[in-house]
Amino acid sequence: MISLRARHALSVSTLVVVLSSLLLSCSGGPGTTSSTDEESPVRKAVSAPATEEPAAPSTAEPAPEAEKVRDAFAGLQATYNDGCTTPGNCEYFLGRVLDELNSLDKAMKTDPQGPGHFKEPLAWIVELRAELGDDSSFENLKKHQDLLTGTRDKINTWMQGHPEDYR
Repeated sequence: MISLRARHALSVSTLVVVLSSLLLSCSGGPGTTSSTDEESPVRKAVSAPATEEPAAPSTAEPAPEAEKVRDAFAGLQATYNDGCTTPGNCEYFLGRVLDELNSLDKAMKTDPQGPGHFKEPLAWIVELRAELGDDSSFENLKKHQDLLTGTRDKINTWMQGHPEDYR
């Protein structure tokens, strides 16, 4: 009578031998022809993961699409539903306003109309950055809270006068 451990070892050994035979027969042993330019369908099936889609004909990855001005502006407008009035929320709120202004800045610069179309809003963001410097700490944002929300408000007013940019 064979023990359970011996049966398991025998099953694993048998499996290894069978898989090795299959792989060896697919790899083009003696007497077979192989081409370096073309893989056999069996080799492709063995080497490709089951969940992988076939490769696209193009080898170039498409560039990620830049965020649209209207989407970035919507994120900035969403900050109007928040503020420093809720205890413990001020740090999040001010950081979010800054992040949304940075996203809008990037979207305006990459917009097909060009940054010249958004001259005033981009200038206001430049002024804000000059005041903040490299310090995006809560203490610095709190110190410049009026400038931060004022910049947001000026850009909101400008955008309301340019509905074609966000609709």
